[in-house]
Amino acid sequence: MLSCVCWLQTFLALLASVLLTLGQNCPFNCLCPDPHTVDCSGKGLTRLPDSIPLDVRRLLLSDNWIQRIPADFLVLYSDLVYLDLRNNSLSHIEPGTLSTSSRLVFLDLGSNNLTEIPKGTFGESRSLIKLRLGNNPHLSMVNEDAFLGLTSLRELELERNALSGLEVGALSQLPSLRLVRLEGNPWVCNCNFASLFAWLMENLHKLPNGVDGLECSLPMDGQRVPLNQLSQDSFRECQGTLTLTDLLIIIFSGISVSVVAIIASFFLASTVHCFQRWSKGNKTEEEESE
Repeated sequence: MLSCVCWLQTFLALLASVLLTLGQNCPFNCLCPDPHTVDCSGKGLTRLPDSIPLDVRRLLLSDNWIQRIPADFLVLYSDLVYLDLRNNSLSHIEPGTLSTSSRLVFLDLGSNNLTEIPKGTFGESRSLIKLRLGNNPHLSMVNEDAFLGLTSLRELELERNALSGLEVGALSQLPSLRLVRLEGNPWVCNCNFASLFAWLMENLHKLPNGVDGLECSLPMDGQRVPLNQLSQDSFRECQGTLTLTDLLIIIFSGISVSVVAIIASFFLASTVHCFQRWSKGNKTEEEESE
């Protein structure tokens, strides 16, 4: 009986020690349901919490007022695989901030105040599989090389932003891309949009609903047009590539212009020469008459 009591006391002491340790490692006012998860969602934070465990793998920071991520934030958190910063006040992400995390798989930056995604923002986070950038009402520019190096990225969300155009290179550089969301953006149906439209037509299987629900506005009057009512012929005037016939016409025109120029030069030189000889002959006759 005594041995059972001693065993129970030892077990309770160890349990209390573990709970105390977890409590000390968990940031103030946050929840830590397991040793590798920190949940600080909806805590009114204006900056990243202190005392985050170094071995954290899931960090939930959604529904706060966080305005920036320190450039060296992920240097210490190399085990982090899941980072949720949805619905905060982030206005920009410093290039290279996220590249130091080699294990990050999921990143949610949706519903923030981002205005652009410049080159090098994500470095070469080759483990990143899902990236959420939707619902940033001021996000109007995505650099063509913004996602360069994200070779494992399968899902990219860019819906309901302020994008009027997007370079195709930003998408074509993602070899593992399986799903992309682009609905709810104020796309403009100009020549810059022509290449993106062609990419969308070739990759309908990567869009959740195809082009249904996607619209663009006409440059002249701003009228909204559903993309499912457009075709490649709608952008015929924007085609900048030359066919073989076009090249032959250009070459033939160039040769013709050159030949005409040579003939005209020869004719002009001959005329000048004849005029000079005629003038010289007249002068000689006048001198002989005198």
